Amino acid sequence: MLCMLVFITACKQKDYTKFTHDPILYCKTVKKLNDVVLYNNFSPVVASRNYAYANIAAYECIAAGDSNYKSLTGLIHHFPVMPKPATKTAPDFHLSALLAFVKVGNAVTFPEGVLMDYYDELKDHARDAGMSRTVLKASEAFSDSIAAAIMNWSKTDSYAQTRSAEKYTVKHEDGRWIPTPPAYNQGMEPHWCDIRTLMLDSSNQILPPPPPPYNMQDTSSKYYKEVMEVKTIGENLTDEQKHIAEFFDDNPFNLHVTGHVMYATKKFSPPGHWMNIVGIAAEKSKADFKKTVAAYTETAIALFDGFIACWKSKYTSNTIRPETVINKFIDPAWEPYLQTPPFPSYVSGHSVISAASAEIMSYHFGDHFSYTDTSSLEFGIPSRSFSSFREAALEASWSRLYGGIHFRSDLEQGNLVGIRIGELILQRLHPSTANSKLSVNH
Repeated sequence: MLCMLVFITACKQKDYTKFTHDPILYCKTVKKLNDVVLYNNFSPVVASRNYAYANIAAYECIAAGDSNYKSLTGLIHHFPVMPKPATKTAPDFHLSALLAFVKVGNAVTFPEGVLMDYYDELKDHARDAGMSRTVLKASEAFSDSIAAAIMNWSKTDSYAQTRSAEKYTVKHEDGRWIPTPPAYNQGMEPHWCDIRTLMLDSSNQILPPPPPPYNMQDTSSKYYKEVMEVKTIGENLTDEQKHIAEFFDDNPFNLHVTGHVMYATKKFSPPGHWMNIVGIAAEKSKADFKKTVAAYTETAIALFDGFIACWKSKYTSNTIRPETVINKFIDPAWEPYLQTPPFPSYVSGHSVISAASAEIMSYHFGDHFSYTDTSSLEFGIPSRSFSSFREAALEASWSRLYGGIHFRSDLEQGNLVGIRIGELILQRLHPSTANSKLSVNH
């Protein structure tokens, strides 16, 4: 009888891995953070920071337990040495990854403690699944040490300093960005390029050429033709183009104004959309827990660095939006199909971060990975299917032209910047297998 009890207890103790090692659980955990980011109206650039640090914390837990996954120490030149498990009992590194993700995600978002009920649920479920008290305690202790190290490191990235930095100066100069209707919000995050990069050496490392010169006097100029292209396409959108624009709108705070009534609708931001796509790909490919964490983490790094590089371009060129130019010179009543975001036009953030993400995801899941993106169903927008991540990235890019909020050059150059960022990240993280074709501005 005693032998039978020991056998049953041993089996029960092993059962918890079916819970903690489930890659879908990690996808659901990332979605928990995505929902917090959505409902609390984090801007796209700040959202990318939230995803990056939370995923890196999870990844470092995985790397500590599997030598096939290298710590980012030495790969990110300012990344500190991570702590090792300090208890005699080995932690469950998968649970540690989940807990570290949640604790860091909780620390970089608000309201305070918003994710901690879920944190407790994870521990309760692990215990109910058969995890012993000692393993649970060891897993939480290791997770806490990683989360603390990541949070201490994150505090040196200049984010806090940019909270009180000088606001964007509105100047009514030809070709310079000014706030747009209906909210006429000030320029969002004009100092985001001062945030410390992860894999890029600096925000200056990969930049596009200057935008086409502002010129509304010469109807044969490249600039004038691009303005007219936005107007013409916007006035003749097909149902398919409208769907594409809506699908990739990803406006975290869309303001609706009807007479004296104003209200806002929320969606996840562009980085939240790409986090969802990672989850879709991981589930379809049946990736294991560790590969799933790695794919999320590297994509989050691409999003983070992509926005920093893009914002350097935006607030260097300070390029006016199509809506402002068309209203001033061509048609005062013209409106874009989508609401114009509150920051300069060149280059397109969607184009940069989508192209960068597509390069990372193509590495992890394949160049011709077909999938259906169901991310926008929760907002009442039908799904779209793609034959590859790069195809999706291009469609995301062109959605901004259909939406009437970007010029062609914004998209084409933004896409090239994003590709180069993705290639650079892969070359540094996976030098033996990543694409060797890479050109970088120095």
